[in-house]
Amino acid sequence: MTVEDPIISKGRATATFAGGCFWCMVPPFDAEPGVLETIVGYTGGSTEYPTYKKVSAGGSGHAESIQIIYDSAIVSYDRLLEIFWKNIDPLDSDGQFCDKGSQYRSAVFYHNEEQKKLAELSKKRIEGSDSLPGSIVTEIVPALTFYPAEEYHQEYYKKNPLRYKFYRRSCRRDKRLSELWETN
Repeated sequence: MTVEDPIISKGRATATFAGGCFWCMVPPFDAEPGVLETIVGYTGGSTEYPTYKKVSAGGSGHAESIQIIYDSAIVSYDRLLEIFWKNIDPLDSDGQFCDKGSQYRSAVFYHNEEQKKLAELSKKRIEGSDSLPGSIVTEIVPALTFYPAEEYHQEYYKKNPLRYKFYRRSCRRDKRLSELWETN
């Protein structure tokens, strides 16, 4: 069952993605004009009211995710998909970067049929370009209930800039993204 896009007011829509560590997914979206809010949390599983401890341990079925509230008159869902793809390793079936397990999988959680269609088309464009050295394993699945993460995770890169930069660098996230996307 698909959870329909929660329309807050005309032109506002919701996108939900998983790309490994949710802290690392926030800055690229926050920098995009038209993105009104980013919320990190958990979705894709069956455990009600999951916590960071439960999700990071595995077994909840949830993935660390980001929910994006955006003004569709300013930024398109297609543009959000471009940002998403360029910030994940779509070839890694065991997580993302140094974080391993299904709780760190990459996924597009679509809220309606239009988002599903656009996500599938964007995936096909990348697959058809033959620019990546392997098959894309990123899921495109219906959005389920999104549970916001604990407050200390929200805007982590702003609240803890040194810890965030250390984590991102030690995970070699930027190095891998450069290998995948800068030449493609």
